[in-house]
Amino acid sequence: MSLRRELGVVSLAAIVFFNVSGGPYGIEDTVPSFGPGLTLVLLLLTPLLWSLPVSLAMSELASAMPDEGGYVTWTTRAFGPFWGFQVGWWSWLDSFVDVAVYPALFVEYLRYWHPTLAPLERWLLALAFIVALTTLNLLGVRPTGRAAVALAVAALAPVALLVAVGLPRMAAAPWTPFTIEGPTLASGLGLGLAVVMWNYAGWDTPSTVLGETRAPEHAFRRALLLAVPLVGVSYVLPVGVVLASGAADWTTWTTGALPALAARVGGAWLGHAVAAGAVLSTAGLFMALLLTNSRLPYVLARAGVLPRGLGALHPRFGTPWPAVLVSAAAYAACAAFSFKALIVLNVWLYSLALLVELAAFLTLRATAPQLPRPWRVPGGRAGALAVTVPPALFALGAMATAGWGNTLAGLAAALSGPLVWWLARRAGSRR
Repeated sequence: MSLRRELGVVSLAAIVFFNVSGGPYGIEDTVPSFGPGLTLVLLLLTPLLWSLPVSLAMSELASAMPDEGGYVTWTTRAFGPFWGFQVGWWSWLDSFVDVAVYPALFVEYLRYWHPTLAPLERWLLALAFIVALTTLNLLGVRPTGRAAVALAVAALAPVALLVAVGLPRMAAAPWTPFTIEGPTLASGLGLGLAVVMWNYAGWDTPSTVLGETRAPEHAFRRALLLAVPLVGVSYVLPVGVVLASGAADWTTWTTGALPALAARVGGAWLGHAVAAGAVLSTAGLFMALLLTNSRLPYVLARAGVLPRGLGALHPRFGTPWPAVLVSAAAYAACAAFSFKALIVLNVWLYSLALLVELAAFLTLRATAPQLPRPWRVPGGRAGALAVTVPPALFALGAMATAGWGNTLAGLAAALSGPLVWWLARRAGSRR
């Protein structure tokens, strides 16, 4: 029994969209953290200095090694199985933090209609959300991919309405004031940078389903290049339009505020539409991230480092069902933490793994120049440095501003990788 290659370019592009963005829902915190002007500059520059370079580097590696597991395979080829396991393990742990955000966001946006939800009601709604989307993942990669396309359209349609309604009502320059005043800029830097990067991160993550993609050596690059401009536009336009409308004091923007802001711009009907788009976006995010991140324990189990049962496939649907169920259970357990507490740690862990992946890209350029690459980053050595140095600086900046608590938690999670590796090797030698 083997995985089924049932993802085309459009389905994969929708999965990429949800692995990275899902729309402007959740970006609101950047405005009071940085100020309107600086927020817009960051939303414009981050795709150029972070998203596009990472996408190009990952596209070259995907064309050379279009295997299930993606960056785990690439890092293993560059540095050996120890480091391949580390990036896989770190990324899976990171997903406990990342994917757990979305049930909480789902409930947060539902509060637009029911602001007085009791704690038990919030928990039950989040649980139902997890169960429904996990079931869809178990049914196969084809229905999951089709659902991703439908959810992407449904999530972006209200954003397009917001822009269309708000453009004629722009009354001021959206970039004024450019920054916030006082020491609050420095205190908000860690969270603000984390939110920006989190909303533009994950271009490597969909590579884990290359073994379930048709013509992956070409489809992956095409899907990424479709998603990069879409994500950038879906952030800059609605944020700029709402700021220019003057509909709400930008210092009061908080996570989950977009539906209320839309209602001030275009009326109650637009607020309801954007709230519905946000709810559907969280569904697409959880569904797509469960798809891609559950392939990590599957690949590591197939490599003999995690329990062998995680490498099983469903006889009817061809999905790694134990890996999906274990991952979903972990996300459900982590969903109890707050959004702000999770996001900075998430970016710290993601940045650590990405630094190793970028190093693997440069190493394979130097040590395996004859490796067949149907597509490669142009420009030779200068081109290779151009797609690795800027995102590496972003990653290091996010780690440096994460705060001591998140840094210590990240270090503890990172050190668990060598420990689990040693335990797995010891158990393997005994067998």
